[in-house]
Amino acid sequence: MVGNPDFLAGHDQDNSPEMQELETPDGELYLRFFIPSGDELALPAVGIRQAIFEPPDRITPIPNVSSLLLGTLNVRGRVIWVADLGQFLGDTTPLSGDRTELHVIAVEDQDTMLGLAVDRVGDTQWLNIDDIQVPTDISDTMAPFVRGEWIMKDSASNRRLRLLDQVSILRSARWAA
Repeated sequence: MVGNPDFLAGHDQDNSPEMQELETPDGELYLRFFIPSGDELALPAVGIRQAIFEPPDRITPIPNVSSLLLGTLNVRGRVIWVADLGQFLGDTTPLSGDRTELHVIAVEDQDTMLGLAVDRVGDTQWLNIDDIQVPTDISDTMAPFVRGEWIMKDSASNRRLRLLDQVSILRSARWAA
């Protein structure tokens, strides 16, 4: 079969439905997720190390650290600090501990890894960075960590999807407070 010239060259390939061209997604891949207030946020998929779904009792509380840090989580032998992303961004709605599974997005920069606990992880979506706009109606607490926002026209509400900068979050001085 492999030695058959029609196999390599494609017999009658111009009219063949099997030779459909694959569509290239437009934009870059982002992970969408929600904080407890219901705000929808996104992170670039390339900046995410992994999504972790573990019971809350797997997080070990650490005394005398920032109130934003929930504790540490051991994932395959690596200790990861876990933070409440909503509270870090100024969300007044606390992350509920009464759940069977905690959703944590692990981000990494220069060998520093941090788990961002969120209310729930959504899906991934290809979005065009050229369509991003300057964020509006944003708190001073959240502003340093938002790169921009997309207006999602997939519903009647024109929701805002805010793009976070994980490097700014990781390097923030707020972790020492």
